Amino acid sequence: MTKTALITGITGQDGAYLAEFLLKKDYKIFGTYRRLSTPNFWRLQHLGVLDQVTLIPADLLDSASIVRSLKISNPDEVYNLAAQSFVGASFEQPTATGQITGLSVARILESIKEYNTKIKFYQASTSELYGNGSLDLMSEKTHFAPSSPYATAKLYGYWMTKIYREAYGIFTCNGILFNHESPIRGLEFVTRKVTNAVAKIALGLEKELRLGNLAAKRDWGFAREYVESMWLMLQHDVPDDYVVASNESHSVEELVDVAFKTMNLNWRDYVRVDENFIRPLDVKFLQGDHTKIKEKLGWEPKTKFQALVEMMVKEDYSRWQKYQQGERFPWDAITYPNECNIISREYKLDK
Repeated sequence: MTKTALITGITGQDGAYLAEFLLKKDYKIFGTYRRLSTPNFWRLQHLGVLDQVTLIPADLLDSASIVRSLKISNPDEVYNLAAQSFVGASFEQPTATGQITGLSVARILESIKEYNTKIKFYQASTSELYGNGSLDLMSEKTHFAPSSPYATAKLYGYWMTKIYREAYGIFTCNGILFNHESPIRGLEFVTRKVTNAVAKIALGLEKELRLGNLAAKRDWGFAREYVESMWLMLQHDVPDDYVVASNESHSVEELVDVAFKTMNLNWRDYVRVDENFIRPLDVKFLQGDHTKIKEKLGWEPKTKFQALVEMMVKEDYSRWQKYQQGERFPWDAITYPNECNIISREYKLDK
C-alpha cells in the first residue's frame, strides 16, 4: 500500500533530499512552501523530482493554512522541516524566529490532533539545543543550554513534540540532527559560503573570503544520508527521540583548510576575519553521539568530513565553470548577494 507524506519546507535542503528519498520508497509526496515573489524550487529541480511532488502554498503562522494542507494531502506521515533555520538571522529577528520556528510546531501538532491522531509526526530538532552546555559527546541524555533565539525556539518545538506524544498518544519523534551539509546547502550557512567562495577564488571571480569565528567546532555530515534517519524514526514500532551525528568534530578553520586545499590554494592568502560575522553569542563546540540510533534503527553516516567538503567545493567549482560557459541550470549562487553588502542588526554604526 502506497504511503503519503507531507513535508513542510520541501524547497529546503532537507526537504528536497527527503522528497527524493521517499519517492524511491514509492511514497506519494506533498510539500508545503511559502509563496515568494521569486520562486525557490531550484533544489527540487536540481534533484529531478519537482514534477513528482504536489506543492501546497502554506504559511506556518496560519493554523487554517496548516489544516488545509492536512486535508489536501491526508498524509500518513508529516515531516516538519520548515523553519527560520539560520542561527545568525535569529539574533536579528528573534520574535519572528520564535513564531516560525517554535510556535509553528504547536500549530501543526494541534492540527494533527484535531484532524487525525493516527498521523506520524517528525520534528526537525537541532544540535544547537545543546549550546555551550557541554564539552563532551552529546547524546539524548545531555543537558540542553540553548545559546541563540533559534535554539530557544527549537527547544520549544522539541518539548511540544514530546508533550503531544505523552499527552495525546500521537506518534511523534524528535530528530536531533547535528550539522548536515551538501552541495544544495543554503549560501548563508558557513560550509556552503566557504565552498562557493573557494570555487570563485579559484576561477578568479573573487579575491577574498570574510568569516567570523574560525575556532568554532561542529559535527558535520552529509544531508542526503541524514534524511534516511528521519524516515527510519517513523517506521519504528515505538516513537522516540534520536541524536543523528557523525561522532566527529572539526573547526571552521579545518573546514577552510580542506576547502582551499581542494583547489590547491593556501587559505591564509585569502581569508579575512571580519567581526561583523561574529555572533553576539556563539556555540564553541558541538559533537554528537549516534550510538542510540545506530543500535535501535541501524543508521550511521558513511561520508566523512574531508570527502564532504571536497564534494561541495568541486560541485560549486563545476557550477561556476558551466555558468562562465553560458550554461543555464537550477542554481542559487548567481542571484545571491555578497554578504559584505548586507548590514545586520549588529553592525556598529560608530565605525
